[in-house]
Amino acid sequence: MTSSARPLLNRRLAEFGTTVFAEMSALAASTGAINLGQGFPDTDGPEEIREAAVRALRDGRGNQYPPGPGIPELRRAVAAHQLRRYGLSYDPDTEVLVTAGATEAIAAALLALVEPGDEVIALEPYYDSYAACIAMAGGTRVPVTLRPHVEGEEAAFRLDLDELRAAVTGRTRLLLINTPHNPTGTVLTREELAAIAELAVERDLLVVTDEVYEHLVFDDAEHIPLATFPGMRERTVTIGSAGKTFSFTGWKVGWVTASPGLVTAVRSAKQFLTYVSSGPFQYAVAEALALPESYFTAFREDMRARREVLAAGLAEAGFKVFRPAGTYFITTDIRPLGETDGHAFCRSLPERAGVVAIPNAVFYDHRAEGAPFVRFAFCKQPAVLQEAAERLKALAAG
Repeated sequence: MTSSARPLLNRRLAEFGTTVFAEMSALAASTGAINLGQGFPDTDGPEEIREAAVRALRDGRGNQYPPGPGIPELRRAVAAHQLRRYGLSYDPDTEVLVTAGATEAIAAALLALVEPGDEVIALEPYYDSYAACIAMAGGTRVPVTLRPHVEGEEAAFRLDLDELRAAVTGRTRLLLINTPHNPTGTVLTREELAAIAELAVERDLLVVTDEVYEHLVFDDAEHIPLATFPGMRERTVTIGSAGKTFSFTGWKVGWVTASPGLVTAVRSAKQFLTYVSSGPFQYAVAEALALPESYFTAFREDMRARREVLAAGLAEAGFKVFRPAGTYFITTDIRPLGETDGHAFCRSLPERAGVVAIPNAVFYDHRAEGAPFVRFAFCKQPAVLQEAAERLKALAAG
């Protein structure tokens, strides 16, 4: 029992309780519902990569503390990946840092680069850790909202570049960009990225880009790293991750690529978070990044097919579907079902249809903007998605 009247939780974190992912996953477990809420696959990734981790364990590689910046093999593999795919040349010794997943990379970058009073612009809706990490750094969150646009059968969320420019003030320190974007599935276009780059250079802003879904882009969409644009390599911290691409989310292996000064700054914060992590898994991910292009193509096409299964089922159930250009999430509008409160809808969905989803409003500062939108994950086995689609038909039946 404390004698102080002061709350136990740091006031910067007072607005953040248990994450919605924990809440909805617990709801799935207690009701037996199909969990299309939290974004993790229900099958493991390539067997040869899993065996690479086992081999590292048995050979005693990574069982003790790995080097602080990450094992050399993985840093070289990350640098080779960036060069091969995007023409971005990074020195694996000074410009690559391995982290405990992308979540730690985001935290370390914001803690390193943001001081109290600095403004950080983030695209809303945003992954929930963004808000918490900005708060922990003492920064001020400035959301710029991606808004729904519907043209005939096509529906997508779009960035208003004028709104983005207007959000920049003399206190703005950093732009936090996520593309492909979770939860909306938007992939920023070359024109949009060029405008962001011009703004960052003009206003001398740092940029942190979360690109963990870089290998999950569909149809005519193209992932273009912001660091490839003029003037951006020296001011951009690019974040990648193995979890989404190789379906080993529990391994928590992520990385940062940036100029030496930025990597040094991020490492200064990271070393006091986990220090190091995922030793044997780092060796396996180094091998994963060197898989042939056929793996990445097959992975993308498999996820695209799963997207089609769930999108069709959601449309048949009565949702307005925003077909994603990237990621493995589908955002839907529940208003055609006569609903307006996504949180209440998601709490009732397990009982009504035996499926769990995530209310997008939790990813917004402007909660009313996100109230009618609900996110479903399609990184599940096709049979599971088919069963979920069948269950969701109960909504259309009333």
